[in-house]
Amino acid sequence: MNLYRELIIDLYKNPVNKRSMPDAHITNSGANVTCGDRVRIYIKKDSEKITDLSFEGEGCAISIAAASLLTEEAKGVLLNDISDWGPHNIFEWLGTELGPARIKCGLLALETLQEAVKKIKQ
Repeated sequence: MNLYRELIIDLYKNPVNKRSMPDAHITNSGANVTCGDRVRIYIKKDSEKITDLSFEGEGCAISIAAASLLTEEAKGVLLNDISDWGPHNIFEWLGTELGPARIKCGLLALETLQEAVKKIKQ
């Protein structure tokens, strides 16, 4: 468990893909009102897949680490496949399952990305 905590803390202190993307094709924002986490997802895409992904936001270590890992994992993924992702993906990337009090933190970026993909499809 200590190794996973180190990964989460490292990504919180040094997040990857945490940047705005002025030329994004679509953006979407999400918030976890119970703890104050906020995220804005930026997506660049071609006709079928995500070509670049970044985020901005503030929140706890879990939400920032999950957003960092998500933005790495989703690059190159088909837009249609994003809707199949769920908590098991986040747990796998973080290396640990999250308890009931922290699961919303871990899923915020994924849910925000999935909402953005739905908007693209409409």
